[in-house]
Amino acid sequence: MKTPQIIQFKKIGNPSEGYISIFQNGVEMPFDIKRCFWTYYTPQEIIRGRHAHYETEMILIAAAGKIIVQTEMPGAIKNEFILENPELGIFIPKLCWHTMQYSHNAVQLVLVSSEYSEKDYIRSYEDFIKINP
Repeated sequence: MKTPQIIQFKKIGNPSEGYISIFQNGVEMPFDIKRCFWTYYTPQEIIRGRHAHYETEMILIAAAGKIIVQTEMPGAIKNEFILENPELGIFIPKLCWHTMQYSHNAVQLVLVSSEYSEKDYIRSYEDFIKINP
């Protein structure tokens, strides 16, 4: 079973001119990107996510600000990641329960392996904990 993990993207540039980070399908990405979305202006006290996916995999990137990501895999393997560097992302595999909490200025970019389907969501934590690893 795949597990949540940090992915480091290529970084080109220098402090005096700025940086660019790069990824390509089939090279740095563990899946082909089918969808992309971003979240922003999320109040700090709000916790988003609170779900898992049956098949979808994602990479979360803090394009700006700070995001605290908590993950749990079936069988109670829990991790906490802090994203505050745009050259890093977190790979979220299928069947991974995840939550995110944002700084007031955070912009989260999400790269997704599938098109949207409500049927792919596990929205009940009680249903999630019944999944056997």
